[in-house]
Parts: sequence; structure tokens; C-alpha cells
Amino acid sequence: MKLVLFGATGHIGHAILDEALARGHDVTAVVRETARLKSTHPRLHVVEGAVEETSLWLAYAKHADAVIAAISPRRNGTTDTLPNAAQTLLDTLDGTNLKRLLWVGGAGSLETAPGVTVLDDPQFPDAWKPEAQAHTRALDVFRASKAHVDWTFISPAAVIEDGERTGRYRVGGDQLLVDAKGVSRIAVPDYAAALLDQLDNKDTFRKRITVAY
Repeated sequence: MKLVLFGATGHIGHAILDEALARGHDVTAVVRETARLKSTHPRLHVVEGAVEETSLWLAYAKHADAVIAAISPRRNGTTDTLPNAAQTLLDTLDGTNLKRLLWVGGAGSLETAPGVTVLDDPQFPDAWKPEAQAHTRALDVFRASKAHVDWTFISPAAVIEDGERTGRYRVGGDQLLVDAKGVSRIAVPDYAAALLDQLDNKDTFRKRITVAY
């Protein structure tokens, strides 16, 4: 497949890039600073730009099979980045033949009980709240959208960390997945694999899912 990937210089985005190339996909990585992406590969094309600069990447998206967004508001410090980017992608892709969009979401909006989210936990770190709230707003944008785009919002486990790729994971919906010990976690390489497994999965079209061990 031909993929357009935003956020390939980030930790999760880079893992998605590595996994996509390992699977034989052609990737156009759209990054704010090309110098920050050290990877080289015959099937990797790098474009300098950002989601809001649609004129810089739209031509590539029109010839792609899917767009993947692994972006973060951390670098510019504004929580509007994520919901605005979600809206821009939905509005822009709605006018093209490309209909598949995968979004790297957050875990904060997952439910731990009916009506209670991870973000509601008093132990949730204050430093993480702005980004978690931004991801929640982005999810609201997707759910309210009338765009003809088959999006999937993919929330990780409560803890996503470095680790070995096992190829094993479970898929859930809006509820936080925990293991037999009550722990919710996944390694970054397995999250990347789980995300790319959704490219052709019609069961996850226009839904939020979560992946964890």
C-alpha cells in the first residue's frame, strides 16, 4: 500500500514507519523538520510540512491508500493542535478518493466504569492532562464528522512503553483493557503493528478502538 504518515519523527510515529516499511508499504512521511528524520529507505519519501499545510501533502494523499496521523501537541504547546488537525484531515480527505484514516489516539477517554474515564482518576498525572484532554476533543471531532472518510481512532493501553515486538495484542472498544493482574499496557512496536493491522479491517471503520495485552 501507499501510505502518508504524519508524525514519523515521534516515538510512536517512528515505530509505525518502521513497521510499515517492514511490511512492504510505500511511505510518504510528512514532517515539520526533515533533518529530524534520520531513516532512509527506497520506499520512503520525506516531505517537509504539517497537517495544516494541506497544499504540501494533498497531492501525495490523493495517490495513497491511507493516511496515518501520529501527531502530538507537545512541541508547540497548544491543545488545539489535535482537534484542529483531526478536522483538517477529515475536511481535506472528504474531497478526495482516499477514504482511510488511522489516528493515534490517547487512553485518557477510555472508560474504567460506566461514565468514568481514565482521565477522571484522581491519580492521573496533572502533566498529562492537557494532551489527554486534547485527544478527547479530537475523538469528539471524529464522532461528530459527516465526512466520507473511514477513520479509526486507536487508543493505546494506559501504559505504552518501549519493549519487544511480540505480534500479540487484544482489541477492545471504549473500555480500558487490563490483563489478569489489572494492568493495562502495550509495547510501542506492538501498538504500531496493531494499528497497521487495521488498514483493511472494515469492522473498525468509523470507530474508536483500543489495543493492549
